[in-house]
Amino acid sequence: MRFYADLHIHSRFSRACSKQLTLSEIYKWCRLKGVSVIATGDYTHPEWLAEIKEQLSENNNGLYELDKNLAKEIDSLIPESCKGPVRFLLSTEISLIYKKKDRVRKVHNVILAPRIEVVEKLNKKLAKIGNLQADGRPILGLDARDLLEIVLETSEECILIPAHIWTPWFSIFGDKSGFDSIKECFEDLSDHIYAIETGLSSDPAMNWMIKELDNITIISNSDAHSPEKIAREANIFDCKLSFTEIIDAIKKNDKRFKGTLEFYPEEGKYHYDGHRSCNVRQDPKETIKTQAICPKCKKRLTVGVLNRVFQLAQRKRGEKSPNAKHYFNIIPLKEILSEIMGKGPATKTVNDEYFKILARFGSELGVLQEIPATKLSKHSDILAQAISRMRAGSIDIQPGYDGLYGEISIFDTLEREQLENRKQLGLAI
Repeated sequence: MRFYADLHIHSRFSRACSKQLTLSEIYKWCRLKGVSVIATGDYTHPEWLAEIKEQLSENNNGLYELDKNLAKEIDSLIPESCKGPVRFLLSTEISLIYKKKDRVRKVHNVILAPRIEVVEKLNKKLAKIGNLQADGRPILGLDARDLLEIVLETSEECILIPAHIWTPWFSIFGDKSGFDSIKECFEDLSDHIYAIETGLSSDPAMNWMIKELDNITIISNSDAHSPEKIAREANIFDCKLSFTEIIDAIKKNDKRFKGTLEFYPEEGKYHYDGHRSCNVRQDPKETIKTQAICPKCKKRLTVGVLNRVFQLAQRKRGEKSPNAKHYFNIIPLKEILSEIMGKGPATKTVNDEYFKILARFGSELGVLQEIPATKLSKHSDILAQAISRMRAGSIDIQPGYDGLYGEISIFDTLEREQLENRKQLGLAI
């Protein structure tokens, strides 16, 4: 069975996350997006785990389903065209802050687990190290290598995956507090790292430049802090809906793992170098010339993901890893509609059109990836043109930097003026 899986999200118990992140809302947006396997997120948090135990039930293959009464209530609000299967996979992210080799390290890791009993066993061990109640993404003063050892001792069915590996502040390769290799971070247990997560500011092609990652599966997840952000990045599998199958496909990086759906990395918050407060955004080539010093305030720039990849690269840009999988860049459908309609993505106008499209064509990822443009053109020529350009990469992006998302445009200035004229005539879609 071919399906989409998003293996890293959060709950409302994580800092800076939406109060709408309930299991029912997550289920609803998975239906709308077309996601079949979704992370629970935050299983280390006692209150969230209690809700998981109350509202989800295991279906005998390491995945979980929403309570039938809750699911029925949500399904009444979902277009018939979007009613695919939704399974939950037990997942959490842990923030590690510790000192190693005279440097403070800040590394985030995702841990996937097969059963509630395993989660409870792991949580008991971690609760002796730090306060799991304080945040859905707990902060522990623990070496990443030692966390991996604890995970493996708890259950070898679990898998630990370094999260958003290039983010400057909190990642294994981050410029501010990371390492230069997996081996340096995880030492003798490095062979138990089977996958890494690209993060929004990098894509697989950037990661192919690092030879150490040749035998590592490159996965992508949304790291969603609100329900609508689910599947802004995701993974494509062709296997049984089973924890064991999914993890085995990741470990072996075989034909069951088909590839990923990706943000355009330039749209990510840390793609380029820069200083947000100084309105300075720089290509890595410029940063090398200035030795990473801000031309305005003379302090050190926040060195972005692209620059950091170049620092560690052993291949030229454009060269493929021998185990490279396909990936597809996507733009969320509401962002596309927002540009076409000249309205904010959160407005009623865009939301109404979004649901019209889903009712006619099915889930969002299906619309973005699978529905032929000729079919979409029967609803809207402009929408079909926009999605065709997205699929071809024929877009314009002002890269993100220092915590600011990039600005993405499908249409140029003249085309946007023409869209505005159509909108005034009631013809924007």
